[in-house]
Amino acid sequence: MVDFSTARKNMVNSQVATADVTDRRILAAMLAVPREQFVPSSLRETAYMDRDIMIRPRTPEQEPRYLLAPMVFAKLTQLADIQPSDLVLDVGCATGYSTAVLARLADSVVGLEEDPELADQASQTLQDLSVDNAAIVQGALNKGYPNEAPYDVITLFGGVEELPQELLQQLKNDGRLVTVRLEGGYGFATIYRNIDGTLTEHGAFSAFAPLMPGFEREPGFVF
Repeated sequence: MVDFSTARKNMVNSQVATADVTDRRILAAMLAVPREQFVPSSLRETAYMDRDIMIRPRTPEQEPRYLLAPMVFAKLTQLADIQPSDLVLDVGCATGYSTAVLARLADSVVGLEEDPELADQASQTLQDLSVDNAAIVQGALNKGYPNEAPYDVITLFGGVEELPQELLQQLKNDGRLVTVRLEGGYGFATIYRNIDGTLTEHGAFSAFAPLMPGFEREPGFVF
């Protein structure tokens, strides 16, 4: 049987802290949140491996969904520079792991999920863990959640080929959006900033993340 507490410490020490993640708040949050509770029971023994975990398989109606590898997740979170007073929109929160971690860094978090089963699971797990500064809402991922906008930070822990303006417009002035931009078979962790209504884009480091449904490039679209 896996000792999840030890596996969690090993994940943080060997995968995250060694990958230039120096924000001690992120390290502490990932040590505190039981990642194994956010994956299917049959996959719990793999929860702390250094890889993406498929938490919902592909079906004729739906694309697969993943829990992002710990190192990429941690580095994206650090890139977002989340402050204790921030309001965060976590797009595509799936089972809620990212939302639970972000809730330890921000003032409040809105976890957006379009799959009703995943949304229900995320809500229940957050409740079980007594996370009281985060809420899960259901809706199309590429539409964001304008009801609580504008946001200091929007996180999208998956790959994107196209980012809709409707989502970017939900950033506050000096708000940040972080994700992995996919282009030509490569991935780049990217931060977007709203500077007085002008959007800036900066590729921070090479990374890969599975494509998030709803963020595919439309035919003829150039990023």
